[in-house]
Amino acid sequence: MLLAIDCGNTNIVFAVFDGEQVKGEWRSSTAADRTADEYGVWLTLLLGTAGLKPADISAAIVASVVPANVFTLKTLCRRYFGCEPLVVGEPEVKLGLAVLLDRPEEVGADRLVNAVAAHARYKGPLIVIDFGTATTFDVVAENGDYLGGAIAPGINLSLEALHMAAAKLPRIAVGRPKGVVGKSTVPAMQSGVYWGYVGLIEGLVRRISEEIGTAATVVATGGLAPLFMEATDVIHHLDQDLTLRGLLEIHRRNV
Repeated sequence: MLLAIDCGNTNIVFAVFDGEQVKGEWRSSTAADRTADEYGVWLTLLLGTAGLKPADISAAIVASVVPANVFTLKTLCRRYFGCEPLVVGEPEVKLGLAVLLDRPEEVGADRLVNAVAAHARYKGPLIVIDFGTATTFDVVAENGDYLGGAIAPGINLSLEALHMAAAKLPRIAVGRPKGVVGKSTVPAMQSGVYWGYVGLIEGLVRRISEEIGTAATVVATGGLAPLFMEATDVIHHLDQDLTLRGLLEIHRRNV
């Protein structure tokens, strides 16, 4: 079985694949000071709840946007599962696509993994929107090459910035407001963030499509993707497992 680890800025997702089937999926908060043993004990207990044991894991793959966590996760795989993990971004790991950027080494591993998964699952030129700590827009050519994209602050990050920078604005949760014109502070904040991000999505998708010269299929992933998909018709597919499926696909291409 394959252990796939997606380490983001906010959460780390661990998933176990048996072929195409996901046997278990768990998440933990990302913490640079957490040790391999802490992750190992925690994950071993969770594997047990799914009827699995460490000996069932025969391979592992890691994608991390937090460089400080890579060594810890590699140690976890070696010490608790007896395998040397593939790490997306290391030179020997083949992605099966060309990264057509001025500085390819700067691209986050999660963005490349999403590009691989989207090209494997959908046809045509693609725009992948990932609603994470940052909201990223990644552009994939029809042949699968990674063309670049755009990065905006994540929705929760924007809400936190409003609360921290403005003394009278409270900390609120993101949600779809009843109307655009808020009649009090909280609905006004919700409207500005929610409908503002809908405008951001629609505007960037339109401008990207104009720049690449063709309409693109738009795939959304990330925790808040369903909330925004219901408000706009520019998103064609919702794929919550996109990053994990990308890790599975990259592992296949390297074994």
